[in-house]
Amino acid sequence: MIEIDGARYSGSGTIVRQAVALAALTGQAVHIANARKRRAKPGLQLQHLRVVEAVRELARGRTEGVFQGSQDVRFWPGEGPEGGTYVWDIGSAGSTTLLALAVLPVMAFRGEVVEAELRGGVFQDFAPPFFHLDNVMGPLLRRMGFEVEMEMRRPGYVPRGGGILWLRVRPVEGRLRPVVTERGRRMERLWGIALASHLGQRAVARRMAEAAQEVCKEAGCEATIATREDETAVQAGAALAMFADLEGGWRLGADQAGALGRPAEAIGRRVAGEILKEVKSGAAVDKWAADQVLPFAALAEGESRFWIPGPSEHIESNAWLVRKFLGAEVKVEGQEMRVKGVGFGRT
Repeated sequence: MIEIDGARYSGSGTIVRQAVALAALTGQAVHIANARKRRAKPGLQLQHLRVVEAVRELARGRTEGVFQGSQDVRFWPGEGPEGGTYVWDIGSAGSTTLLALAVLPVMAFRGEVVEAELRGGVFQDFAPPFFHLDNVMGPLLRRMGFEVEMEMRRPGYVPRGGGILWLRVRPVEGRLRPVVTERGRRMERLWGIALASHLGQRAVARRMAEAAQEVCKEAGCEATIATREDETAVQAGAALAMFADLEGGWRLGADQAGALGRPAEAIGRRVAGEILKEVKSGAAVDKWAADQVLPFAALAEGESRFWIPGPSEHIESNAWLVRKFLGAEVKVEGQEMRVKGVGFGRT
């Protein structure tokens, strides 16, 4: 049984999610102690419980210590099913996108197509929104040979959640491919999506978009931002995402969700500033995708090289875990992250 100290590095739920997913993939049992010990609310919360339960279901495994507040979790993977359809409800506004990122590699190495419906939060702070998952991570994973379709069937916001994210994953054929990015690629397009649910009378989507466009104009560039008005969410909410398309097909993203006391104009200015900062860094992979793509690169066959904005605790956490479970080599020097993948495949 692999021993993992959940208080190391970021000390976040990322360690729980990735450790359980990697255990399921490699068939190795794992014991996670001190899960989220350094967080304001230590131990597993609903979103972490659902990840462990979802991976257990995919891998036909068994667990101990999986309850809210638990800091001591054990997971034994079993023989997973060949395909199927799953529904996982977080039961809160916990992130469906973080749940998706944990289960995607486990789904991809099944023998047949796997579909899943994930219910919970889709837009919130401290988690990637659907727009980033769909427009940044999705294309990056497809470059590696990962066949995934995704759809947001209903937005979900803090505090009620109620969002619906749908995934369809085809089995990986052979091995995932490594990717190599280059720094300083020229920006070809700046664009975004401003979403507002039940806020049409306050013109929140338009106000976010206009504030972001004004910041970009002051910086000497133009941004095209589509506004979307939604009436299907279970509560009012908003989110803005912006993307910079670089030559060579690379894409950077930045985003922020709405919150009480957070004006639409502040969101627009914040997101525009973030995306321009990402572009200025010369990176080809943004700071959020950098740690998210690392486990997939570790599974690929050959060395991936990414130009990123810089190191982070989440990168350190994921690098530590892929070394533990896969023996993959990860090196971060300044803005260059190298991941020597192990060529993982179905047995």
